Amino acid sequence: MASNRHLGRIIALQTLYEYEFRTSCHDPSVSLDEILRRNLGRYEDAVQDKQFVRQLVSGVSEQGPALDAILQPIAPEWPIEQIARIDRVILRMAVYELKGDHKMVPPKVAINEAVELAKAFGSDNSSKFVNGVLGTAYRSLVKEVPDASA
Repeated sequence: MASNRHLGRIIALQTLYEYEFRTSCHDPSVSLDEILRRNLGRYEDAVQDKQFVRQLVSGVSEQGPALDAILQPIAPEWPIEQIARIDRVILRMAVYELKGDHKMVPPKVAINEAVELAKAFGSDNSSKFVNGVLGTAYRSLVKEVPDASA
């Protein structure tokens, strides 16, 4: 299941990234549902937990401004719009997971997955940046919640 969830996060990242990019280019035909359907279709046989991917994409999309409001004070020297798009999407996904049901996704798993996505898809410094921001987010968002992976 873990590698399946990893692939699911990759699909969610690609979907959210494409949607944000096309929206910023004022593409009148952009549809989050269409992008997600196409991306899930590419991995039809490999992804078993499609509901996880759908929930992650819709949750991050719907809560984008609230997630940014959590992230901005954590990295005040980097205004949200100045953070590289891929890093911003990864951070939003991870904060969404950190805020969620910790029995479903333990906080340290969410952070580790985000760092791995940053290594694979971000710049040379993305993984360090993502790890630092999410370490602070972890302390402020889930300090009172016991880690289910421990």
